Amino acid sequence: MSFATPLALLALLLVPALVAGAVVAGRRRGRYPVAFTNVEVLASVARGSRRPLRRFVPLALVALSLALAATAVAGPQRRMSVPDQDATIVLLVDVSGSMRAADVVPSRLAAAVSAMNTFLDRLPPRFKVGLVAFSDTAQPVVAPTLDRSLVREQVNFLAPEAGTALGDGLGAAVAMVQTSLRSDGYVRPPGQDVPAAIVLLSDGAQNRGTLEPEQAALEAKRDGIRVDGVAFGTPSGTVTFGYGAFENLVPVPPDPAVIRMIAQTTGGRSYTAQTASEVGQVYRTLGSSIGRSSKTVPITSWFAAVAAFCLLGAVVVGRLLEPAVP
Repeated sequence: MSFATPLALLALLLVPALVAGAVVAGRRRGRYPVAFTNVEVLASVARGSRRPLRRFVPLALVALSLALAATAVAGPQRRMSVPDQDATIVLLVDVSGSMRAADVVPSRLAAAVSAMNTFLDRLPPRFKVGLVAFSDTAQPVVAPTLDRSLVREQVNFLAPEAGTALGDGLGAAVAMVQTSLRSDGYVRPPGQDVPAAIVLLSDGAQNRGTLEPEQAALEAKRDGIRVDGVAFGTPSGTVTFGYGAFENLVPVPPDPAVIRMIAQTTGGRSYTAQTASEVGQVYRTLGSSIGRSSKTVPITSWFAAVAAFCLLGAVVVGRLLEPAVP
């Protein structure tokens, strides 16, 4: 929690002074004699009013109310995760030949397609969604749109191809985000992240393309675009290339290090998934949390409301504890 005007917190120093003054004043009132002829009644009233702890409850509530009011004057505020009104999300998926691997049943790509459909189910309907696939080259498939049926159709048409041009794919996704935001008339405030994110799923290290993943990650960071990444597959995954006598069994382990690097560079989150259920859970989590940003929200009203409640409580408790004199 922070404060808009922290110097106003100096008003808190008045609270103990006021409490001390109230205590002293209460003791001074007790020094003056009062003429009362019925001594027995006076003694019974005095015995009934000796509640040394309870009598301080109203004073404590007043002190708390003053402290909260002084804090409210200082303009308290806190960082909170709030949903963006509009956001652009780009699904970036690896369709290299290694996505044919069956270490994830029925295959890596089939499990990824199912997970992306789950993601679309969880994502708020007001968010635009785009799709970029990459193999030897980057392939922008669907520009960000509100038409989820179109995105689902293209996701379901994805098929494994050849190499892995991860850097080029990420660069194409960044360009897609920029184009979408410009078409919406969005102007990025200096130093702030844009209302957009890229969700990357890949199962291998880069072996094609011209743009290195590190360079693409820096471009995304420069433009304020967060990338959440999923490294998919098991270390024992293999695929078969060639036919007959030229058939080769090639190991295709995932590369979580490069996914982690991209996510960390851009301020996103990285995940690893080795089963269809795990990747589905990752995409369910992302679908529920993505499209939110951290903003500073004033909470002055919270402190003012509690201060008023404490002051009202002090009045009520004081009346209830007030001794009745016959």
